[in-house]
Amino acid sequence: MSGSLWLGKEGQDTLPFIPRQRPHGAAADPIDELAARLQELIAAAVHPDEVAAILESDGMTDDHIRMTYGRQDSFELAEDLYARVERRYPPAADAGGDPWHADLPACLLRGLVFALPGLAYVLGAPLLAGPTDGFGLPAGTVPLIAGAVTGWMWNQGLAHRAYSWLGLGDRPAAAAALRTGAPLGAALSSLVALAASGPGELPAAAFAAGQAGYLAAATVLLALGRERDLLCALLPMAAGAAPTVCYDLPDALRAGLLLLSLAAAVGFARRALSGARGGDGGAADDRPGPRLTACVPYGLFGLGTGVLVLYAAVGDVLAHGAGSAVAAPSAVALTLSMGPAEWLLYRFRSESRAGLRASTTAYGFRKAIAMTITVCLGGYLVVLSALVLTGTLLWPGSPELGALRLTGLLLTGTVLWTALLLQSFGAVRSAAAVCCAAAGVQVFALATGAGHPRTVGPVVAGVAAVVLAGLVTALLGRVTAHRV
Repeated sequence: MSGSLWLGKEGQDTLPFIPRQRPHGAAADPIDELAARLQELIAAAVHPDEVAAILESDGMTDDHIRMTYGRQDSFELAEDLYARVERRYPPAADAGGDPWHADLPACLLRGLVFALPGLAYVLGAPLLAGPTDGFGLPAGTVPLIAGAVTGWMWNQGLAHRAYSWLGLGDRPAAAAALRTGAPLGAALSSLVALAASGPGELPAAAFAAGQAGYLAAATVLLALGRERDLLCALLPMAAGAAPTVCYDLPDALRAGLLLLSLAAAVGFARRALSGARGGDGGAADDRPGPRLTACVPYGLFGLGTGVLVLYAAVGDVLAHGAGSAVAAPSAVALTLSMGPAEWLLYRFRSESRAGLRASTTAYGFRKAIAMTITVCLGGYLVVLSALVLTGTLLWPGSPELGALRLTGLLLTGTVLWTALLLQSFGAVRSAAAVCCAAAGVQVFALATGAGHPRTVGPVVAGVAAVVLAGLVTALLGRVTAHRV
């Protein structure tokens, strides 16, 4: 019986367990061996849950953990490992190793090419003149909005599919997806605009068809990294829009400049797609491609954010009270701010990665993340405020910049930036759901006359911003969400 333990039934006597000293040369504690093997990763962790994620990524199942280490699951083993390894700062990564480094001029260039197409409405305004519709909006507004929203939704999903192929290293497959999807999106947007047009709005439907063609070409160029080509294509239209502040250009010249920019964008897109046919990428291996259904949440995200931006534009138009198409500086400011917003998103990812290296406790990490979010979001809102102020001062016929209008725009900007932040961490479904819900409420209020956009907009955007803030806190408060 020496050295053994007899387990009797309940109520019966049992012999006490007599521990023996481990003989010389006995096997080491397997948990100590595991801690030594994963020492660097465990030392850099700021919470046991991060260690559990490391164990699961290492392929350890709960059955294996129970048999090998005598713990119930990965979380119990992670707590033991976390307690055995001392926290310490891992070596700082060099600047070249930061996967979230972003070039500020490139992001600003993207913001510029996002906003410049808005000048097409300035140049083409006389071509869309007419009486106001039943909503009090300028003639042709409904088909233009219907075509634009359809295009944004389609092209957002298309861009995600192209980026997915590029992420797999298959540039020809990305080009093939764009080659097929871009013309389909342009055709669909044109048909939706035509269906939404009323009597006397065929010129607006034709304008919307050109808009659809441009959006398709721009999606191709942006996905393939040809921002400079897109900027060159927009120069004729931008150069023609500038003199309209002081001079009334002939309608033929206005239409010619718009068609020239459209033709240039389409031509550059065709050249980019032709150049992407070859290359070293390709589906030589039989790796599965991205699922088509994965594009749906991104399309809905484009729908929701597009309606939020257009709703701000409608607020400007109704406040102006004009009977013909007028520019909307609020929408221009929001679209132009997307360049700095993109750079600040990259900045946040980079700073959160640095926070992982520097933090030794879960509380310290959450505090660092909260501070980084505050700084990045605050910086974006400062940029947006400056753009709104500049647009109000320089844009002819711009609505007065009151406290209510500025509050609504800043809240809308908060919704857009936090939604983009969630999207960058893979939570696109949550971001799309909130943005689409907010956009739906705004459209319902506008269609039923339940309230003016200047009053409805801030309320809806404020509620959406609070919901998104809660989602950001829940997601980004987890350490494992920030691992590359």
